[in-house]
Amino acid sequence: MTRMDGLESSTRWEHFPHEADMGIRGFGITKAQAFEQSALALTAVVTDPQRVAAQMERHFTCEAPDDELLLVDWLNALIFEMACGHMVFARFDVTITDRHLKGIAYGEPVDRMKHEPAVEIKGATYTELFVRRIEGNGWVAQCVVDV
Repeated sequence: MTRMDGLESSTRWEHFPHEADMGIRGFGITKAQAFEQSALALTAVVTDPQRVAAQMERHFTCEAPDDELLLVDWLNALIFEMACGHMVFARFDVTITDRHLKGIAYGEPVDRMKHEPAVEIKGATYTELFVRRIEGNGWVAQCVVDV
């Protein structure tokens, strides 16, 4: 475990309420880990990530002029694959170099009986969007997704 902002913490994710939509937030020791955890929070809007088997992988590349837009591009690429590829994901590996992201998402095709999807995510938004270093040690990456 690491200490972030005076609180004991580890690489993790969480949701936060936002009117009719859902806020997602990822924490990590590195920026890449915060992006991975944001993606896991994205999955958790739809289904319990522990119900998802990491059987298949999908590869993603994204570029953006800043970290915030890079996060939105990454999440929207995942949302597109979830919707059009009928996939859900359980694990993510992200590498960020400057403003270029390479990511691998591990998951499986949606099984309505197994995954019991709660909602379909329409997109990641710029609402409450930020990526920043936390005082002390770590990163946080968050935005609101339209459900």
